[in-house]
This record gives sequence, structure tokens and C-alpha cells, in this order.
Amino acid sequence: MKHDDVAAAFDHTHPFRTLGRLLRPRRGRLAFAFFLYGMKHTPIWLMPVVIGDIVDVLVLQKDVSHLGVDALLVLVLLGQNLPMNIWFAMTLSKVLRELEAGLRGALSERVQMLSIGFWNRMNVGTLQSKVVRDVENIELALRQAGNGGFAAIFNFVGAITVTAIRVPEFLIFFLILVPTAGIVMVFTRRRLNEHNETYRAAVEEMGIRTTEMMTLVPVTRAHGLEKTALQRVRALYDSTRDAALRLDFANSSFGATSWVIFNFANASCVLVAVWAGRTGRIDITAGEVVMLSSYFGVLASAVVMLADLAPNFARGIASVRSIAVVLESPELEPNIGKPTVGSVDGKVEFKNVKFSYPDSDENAVSGVSLTIEPGQMIAIAGPSGCGKSTLANLLIGFLRPTSGQILIDGLETSNLDYRSIRRFISVVPQESIMFEGSVRQNVAYGIEEDVNDEQVMAALRDANALEFVEVLPEGLNTDIGPRGFTLSGGQKQRLAIARAILRNPRILVLDEATSALDAESEFLVQQALNRLMVGRTTFVIAHRLSTIKDADCIYVMESGVVVESGSHETLLQHNGLYARLHATALED
Repeated sequence: MKHDDVAAAFDHTHPFRTLGRLLRPRRGRLAFAFFLYGMKHTPIWLMPVVIGDIVDVLVLQKDVSHLGVDALLVLVLLGQNLPMNIWFAMTLSKVLRELEAGLRGALSERVQMLSIGFWNRMNVGTLQSKVVRDVENIELALRQAGNGGFAAIFNFVGAITVTAIRVPEFLIFFLILVPTAGIVMVFTRRRLNEHNETYRAAVEEMGIRTTEMMTLVPVTRAHGLEKTALQRVRALYDSTRDAALRLDFANSSFGATSWVIFNFANASCVLVAVWAGRTGRIDITAGEVVMLSSYFGVLASAVVMLADLAPNFARGIASVRSIAVVLESPELEPNIGKPTVGSVDGKVEFKNVKFSYPDSDENAVSGVSLTIEPGQMIAIAGPSGCGKSTLANLLIGFLRPTSGQILIDGLETSNLDYRSIRRFISVVPQESIMFEGSVRQNVAYGIEEDVNDEQVMAALRDANALEFVEVLPEGLNTDIGPRGFTLSGGQKQRLAIARAILRNPRILVLDEATSALDAESEFLVQQALNRLMVGRTTFVIAHRLSTIKDADCIYVMESGVVVESGSHETLLQHNGLYARLHATALED
């Protein structure tokens, strides 16, 4: 099942229908698994007949040869159970594991397509929970449905069929049991759904806050706020515990009540059967009484199985709705079906571009017009919150203009598949993102198979990174740890620049790439950036004005509007906002 088909199957208003759509392409193998389960399950509903016959050999003084036939039946029934059980388990497991992998693949693919606006609203911990925990809940619910559900079906059919043949008068007990169990199940499932929804929401919130706490550990330690941080999460842990206890109480109460009811009914069945046989109301043997008692136990266990399915299935249904938030989200980058570009020269034009965030009545960028010729370097300067980063995100395509046009090589970007444009854009952010893996894997991310070690080393040399990489324990193959924690900020920035050099972009976006570095690291990084910018259209978000003195043109923004533009010297002579920012920087 393709990832697009998985996403199309989801409907949060009809989770059962969604599960049916997900399983439909696998219905042949599920039917075969059902057949295998029926075969391996035959001892459950045929053994009471055999045991009853063995009892009658003693009580009714039947010929001892009956025992030989019964013994052979026992061997056959039990002997086939092992291979059939393994065959069934592997068949069902393959179906469910494929579905599990398909769901995770569809979620991951959808995440890559969602707009940055969706990302800004959705916590990473929540998304991780959907990919890991919610998919696991669905797999577990379906697995237990395959085991417990199949067992309940065969228990009911087998017990009622044999009873109808051997002692039809006792069908009334079974026909009363099944509707009663169904009523109890419907009522219980409704209550358990409510508790499961509450518990799942509590776990999700707990995951978000725990991730936040872990992320803030350096800040917490630096300010001695360990107790405050713990108090914040402990309250959530307590509320999650309370929600879990309410869910556990609901589950245990229903389980205990079900057990008492069905055991009382089982005892009643034996009492009535013995009374009816003893008084001559029904022609029934001792072996058939044993058989009826066993079948009542089989039916009771089937109902208990269904009851046990309810909590996990309720969690699975809640997880279907949770996953649907991502798979049904309409907030996708509008790329599908649009033409792609095969090359980029690097001319960039903003024409009266405006942008406002969804929750704001004011424009973050208002009426911006600028032109960057191929190979030029322009810089965007201004106070915090003036719209610099918003402008960069508009160029990268993370945001789309509310009005106006952005053109690359004269082509309106809103009419193009932006993914093809990004192949020719590299971004060096303020804080470079590294992943757990080797230096080579981080630098050659996405193009590992297309480059050799010599090319990687050359990129590292141009990025002023080769010197520190060569002294690492395993050189290019050294694992730098999660988020590159074994490296300093300056080292990570230089690896990010090497990554950009290796991609050989036509358009380069530097988003305050040196603002978080010390003087020595900034010098090395700036040297590397100067090499990287040669011959490339460069868009610089400036924090330190000293890094943009050589820009071909500097655009100065205030409150989303370009208020000044020109070279460094021209802007200083103008004695406007740029000159004031420059003077403030000199004082610092």
C-alpha cells in the first residue's frame, strides 16, 4: 500500500472505516490467517466432546475401544496445533508489521510535505509520539483483535454448533449469554473510550513537557532552577498518573464484574443440566453435562476475551484519530503537479512582497521590492523583529507571500515545485543542525553516494574544518554524537559550510551564521563563508554589521518595511537607522 493510499484511507470521524480501508489490500492474507486460526483452534471446541465421551466410557460402561479412538483424536487435535499456530502467527504478523511500517512511512512522508506553519504549531514530541506510540497502539489493537477476536468467533460458532447437535435444549443459555455480553461490551467500550482519550491526551502532554524539560537542562542548571523545573513536570506526572488510575479502575471493575457474572452463569448451567437429567426432563448423559460446562466456560472466556480487547482497541481507535491530525491536515506545501526547474542561474526578485502570519493582523513584511543579480551579495539589516528572518523564509519557500511575487531567474516561484528550486539553495543558519553519525555523513548529507572522500576533504579544507577533523579519533568516520554534541559551535558551523560547499548551490542564504560564535570561531567561519560566497548569489541576514560591509547592497528594515538601501558607506553617510545601528555596535 503506497503512502499516498495510506493517507487517503484516513477519516478521523470514522476510525473503524479507516481500519477497514487500511486492511482491505491485505484481506486475502487475513482470510488465510483466519482459516489457519480455525484449524489451530479446533482443540478448544472439539476437546469437550472428546472429554465428554471419555467420561461416558466410565459412567455408561461403554466399550474400552472408545478410549483408543478418543486418544487418537486427542493426538491429532493437539499435534496439528503447533505448526498451525506458528503458521498463523507469522501470517498475521507479516500483515500487521507491513501495516505498521506503512503507517510510519506515510506519517514521515507527510511530515516532510507539511507547511512550516504546521510545524510551528505542532510540538516535535507530539509528532514523535504519533509516529512511535500511536502506530504501536494500532498494531497492538489489531493483533489482539486477530487473536482474541478470531478466538471469540470460533468459540461461539463451535460451541453453539456442537450444542445444537448434541443438546439443543441448552441453546437458550447460550443465546441469552451472547446478547447480554454484547450489551455489556457496548456500554463498557463507550466508558473506556472516554478514559482512553483522557489518558492519551495526558500522556501526549506529558511527553511534550518532558521533552521541553530535557531541552532546557542547560538553562535550568545555569540558573539553579532544578526544583522549579521538577515541580512543573511533577504536576503533569501526577495528573497522568490519576488518568491512568481511572482507566485501570474502569478496566479492572469491568473485568471483575464480567468474571463473577459468567462464573455464576456457568455454575447455574451445570446445576440446571444435572437437575434436568436427574428428573428426566432432558435425556442427557454425565459426559454431556461435562461438555456443556466446558462449552459454557469456552463461551465465557470468549466474552472475557472481547472485554479484554476493549481497552486496547479503544486505545487503537484513539490513535487512529490522533494520526489523522497529521495525515488529514490540508496544510501542505503547494508543490504537487507544478513544473520543476533543472537549473538556476541565481537572479532573485522580490516584487511588492507582503506577508502576515495567520494569527496576526499586521504584516511581518510589507511591500518589499528588491533585486539580486546572479553572483551578487545583498544583506538584510535591522533591529530584532523587523522581518529579516521572515524575508529569508520567504526566499527559501518555507513561507509563501500573502501578496506580491518572488521570482527566480524570472520565473514566478508560486507556479513552480519549490522542492526543485531548493536543490540549488543552501542555508547556513545561526545554529547548524547536526545528526548522530560520522563527519562524512553529516557533510555529505543527501549526496553521500555522489561524492568521494577527496571531494569531502576539499570541502572541509575550504570551510576551515579540515584541521580539526584530521585530529578526530577516526577522522571523517568519527561519530559526532546526537546533535553533534562532541563539537563546539564554531566547529559545527564550519561543517555546515562544508556541507553547503559540497552541494555547490547557486543561491546561498546566511541567517546570522556567525552571531552565536566567539571572536576566534567567527574569524574562521567568516573566512570560510567568504570562500563559499564567491560566484554565488548570497542573501545575508545580518546581526553583526561588521560582516556585511562588503555587500553589494544592504537593505535596512524596520517593522517589516525596507526603509533604507545602499552600500555600507552610503548608508553611514545617510545617517539614518543603519548608521544608528552601526554606532550602537561600535559602542558594544
